[in-house]
Formats: sequence, structure tokens, C-alpha cells
Amino acid sequence: MKFGVSSYVWVSPFSNDNAREQLKLAKEIGFDIYEIGVEDPDSFDPYYVKHEADNIGIQVHICGAFGTERDISSDNEEYRKTGLSYVKRLIDMAAIVGSPYVAGPMYAATGKARLAPEDEKKRQWDYAVANLKELCRYAQEKGVKLAIEPLNRFETDFINTVEEGLELIRAVEEDNLGFLLDTFHMNIEEKNLGEAIRKAGSRIYDFHACSNDRGTPGKDHLDWDEIRSGLREAGYDGSVVIESFTTDIKEIAKAVSLWRKLESSQDTLAIEGLQFLKNCFSL
Repeated sequence: MKFGVSSYVWVSPFSNDNAREQLKLAKEIGFDIYEIGVEDPDSFDPYYVKHEADNIGIQVHICGAFGTERDISSDNEEYRKTGLSYVKRLIDMAAIVGSPYVAGPMYAATGKARLAPEDEKKRQWDYAVANLKELCRYAQEKGVKLAIEPLNRFETDFINTVEEGLELIRAVEEDNLGFLLDTFHMNIEEKNLGEAIRKAGSRIYDFHACSNDRGTPGKDHLDWDEIRSGLREAGYDGSVVIESFTTDIKEIAKAVSLWRKLESSQDTLAIEGLQFLKNCFSL
């Protein structure tokens, strides 16, 4: 098991200007992986980031950010094209920096939550399936996997649970499509986190760990023994990444409905969260 931290814990957007400082900070705290939330692909050069990461001794992984204009299931053809182009660019970045996956809720726009009629849902489902198939085949050529993230009901009406995600994966029929599972979203949507993790099984490519309030892992009511057990029984030995956010960046805080500080500092969240996860998964 390797432990990582998301760029969202400290910065938005990640860029060439803060890359070395960020990678060095994560390494000094003890993380194996720095997962970049790529809001703006033009904000950094993946070759430069790879060079800095190699010098510092930390791996870099890639996660996407999916707004309205990057929606591959949209009825708007331009949004679908933009979404396809964006994910392909992330796949190219992943191949450059050595990320085994591109992760995120790439099937639809985050915040797309409405009571859509059945014909609209079916049409947009078909768009998502066809476009994910194209993206999977593009990623296969680069040796990259795609990890779709089920989100909670307040952030999407498309994929909320592992079972719904498996339905989409079965429809796409490509071997390199799997899951990013996130304890924050799972805590809201799954009846039992361990059972959901076991059901996802070998399709888990990335795992986000945070508390039920989106803060420090372990400072919560989550059953981490069951989470650990589920991941082990699923045969998962990949990245466990702390994803949290900072109120210092107002746009991101508003986007994720973060209205209060969750720790005295973001460094404290990262340090104490990593210590908890290492202890938890060493048992």
C-alpha cells in the first residue's frame, strides 16, 4: 500500500510555480504519491513536474476536474467534444508523469443533479458509454487506466454507488475501466462500505481516504477496520490518497460546500491523516 495526498489539500490550481514546493512538502511529510487535481492542463508542464518529482523522490498521479463544459454525457455536442479532448490530454499527462491512471467522475459534469426524464437519462447514458469506450481505447495505447468516481447524490445524479458504477463499466466493456472510490461519498451512498469495496474488487484503481466531514482520516465515525478489511479482500494494494480541501481558496471551498476549517492547518490535516492511515493499514 502506498499513501498519497491530493493537491487540493493545499493549492488550486496546481502549477509550475508551486510544483516543486508542493512535491517537496508532500515528500517531507512522508507521502509516496502526490495526486494532482488538474483543473487547468495549461497551468503546468508534465515533463517539468516529472523531472522535479524524480529529483525529490515522489510519484505523481493524475485526477481530473469535471465542470459543465467537460461533460461527455451532455446533450451539448461541444461540451462532449471538450470533455473528450480534456480527458485525452490527462491521459497524455499520465503517460508522461508515470501515473497508472486518470481518475475522477469523468462520466458527467460534477453538480449535474436533476430529476431528468427517462429518455434524457437514456440518451446521456449512451453518450457516456460511447465516449468512455473511446477514451478507454485511447488510454490503452498509453498504458493508462481510467478510474471513475461515484459521487454523492448532491453532486451527481449519474453514478452514486459501486453497483451503478459496475453497470456502467459492464456497458463500456473495456478492461482498463475501473473505480476511484472515495470514503466521503461512500459514507453517504453505500449501505456498508466494506461490502461495496468488496463488490468493486479488482476494478479498484484508486482510493480516496478522508473523514465523513471531508477532513482528517480517523477523526470521524467511519469503520476503518471494515474499510481495511474490504480493501484487503478485494486484493487492493494501490494508492490510498488523502483528498481534502482548504477554505483559503474560496472558489474550491464553495464548489465542495466547505464552509468551515476542518483542522488548525492543512499541514496538520495531512500529517495526522497520514499517521492514522499508516497505523490503520499496518494492522
